[in-house]
Amino acid sequence: MMNHQIKIVVADDHPMLLKGLRDELLTQGYNVLEGAINGAQALDLISSEHPDIAIIDISMPLLNGFEVINKCTEKGIKTKFIVLTSFKEKGYVVKAKQLNISGYLLKDEPFIEIKRSIQAVMRGEFYASKVFNEIINTEISPQIERIKLLSPSERTIVRLIAQHKSSKEIADLLTISFRTVQKHRSNIIAKLGLPSDSDALSQWITSNKDIFLSL
Repeated sequence: MMNHQIKIVVADDHPMLLKGLRDELLTQGYNVLEGAINGAQALDLISSEHPDIAIIDISMPLLNGFEVINKCTEKGIKTKFIVLTSFKEKGYVVKAKQLNISGYLLKDEPFIEIKRSIQAVMRGEFYASKVFNEIINTEISPQIERIKLLSPSERTIVRLIAQHKSSKEIADLLTISFRTVQKHRSNIIAKLGLPSDSDALSQWITSNKDIFLSL
């Protein structure tokens, strides 16, 4: 598909960044619509124009980028989303994957990365900055594979531990014995490949809560 056939919306609450990105995309021959400076404007524009791609900041007034994407998904809008952000935290990357976002780029990437991401997204591929691919490959995907080893009962117990419930409280809530909860905890620790000390499971849950709750 030629660049001029690709309709794009850009949304960012930083006017200089918004203008710079729109100008560069226009120079490259893309069909770029008027920019949006907040989430509500972005939602209105995407809802009315149904662009092929929306390049959208996460942190915006009125609605954040994830809320805009959620609402567009609820409306059945087929626009593909490339998130442009300064956030490198694992939780944001998990949220992006959970929302089936097509691209995830850092704001300090050179423009060529935007162009590559547009090309990849139009081919139906997921595209992310190298730093995010590393987070996905080294931190997120291995934990997802481990979580898949847990039985439904074990996942329930992990969720309750994440809510800071003690083994006794979990036993009472699930109407099972304290000993059964402890056995489940041992099995969970073994399946996750964790050390058998008492804090290892709680520490794992704290650092991987976003991943676990997204499944």
